Amino acid sequence: MKITGIIPARYASSRFPGKALTLINGKPMIEWVYKQASKANLLQEVYVATDDARIQKAVEEFGGKVLLTSTHHRSGTERCNEAAIKLNEQGIKMDAIINIQGDEPLINPQQIDILASLFSNNRIQIATLIKKITIKEELFNPNVVKAIVGFRGKAIYFSRQAIPFLRDVENNQWLEKHSFFKHIGIYGYTVKVLNEIVNLKESPLEKAESLEQLRWLENGFDIFAKETEFESFGIDTPEDLSKIKNIS
Repeated sequence: MKITGIIPARYASSRFPGKALTLINGKPMIEWVYKQASKANLLQEVYVATDDARIQKAVEEFGGKVLLTSTHHRSGTERCNEAAIKLNEQGIKMDAIINIQGDEPLINPQQIDILASLFSNNRIQIATLIKKITIKEELFNPNVVKAIVGFRGKAIYFSRQAIPFLRDVENNQWLEKHSFFKHIGIYGYTVKVLNEIVNLKESPLEKAESLEQLRWLENGFDIFAKETEFESFGIDTPEDLSKIKNIS
């Protein structure tokens, strides 16, 4: 099983334009992400897929592999698919792709390996990670996506709401009465399925929740979710940079 890591990195961002190039301890953020991803044991290669020549240049300067992609993609998933097509045209074959967020300079390589290991099962089409929620503020925060997963590991639903709803239980007791999970936004897909899901039309549930994975579920694709103990921390705003500690 050949698995490639792809880091989608666009320049435009409504909350933090050019964040891939923002310096952290003298190095651009995309370099921190790339070097962490490169430590994963189960990835054959790691590439940055970007829409901007400035990011391309920065990656080349630190010795990373980079692909220049379209400026018109709506999501990192679409950018990963274009990168996969370009790599295939170059004769670089792969069975699955791990979509690694370009704004997580602290991503743990073991987290990537946990996800990549799921593709040893040839029934896996799409895979992702979840983590148990232990803080009430996360449970009721609409920016923290919640997940419900069945007994066999298949995701049933994702929502910005706290799900499932606990009837006749006060909100401050929910975490005591039930186990809730948040979605960790890293995906893996087989190359075949990746090419299929990017051609799906936007779905009603996706529009309602603004979550692209609901499009895949509505169209009958299985998403397997594995629990992880590793936390995920993305840089969404300049203020988030002050929260990064012990990075070297």
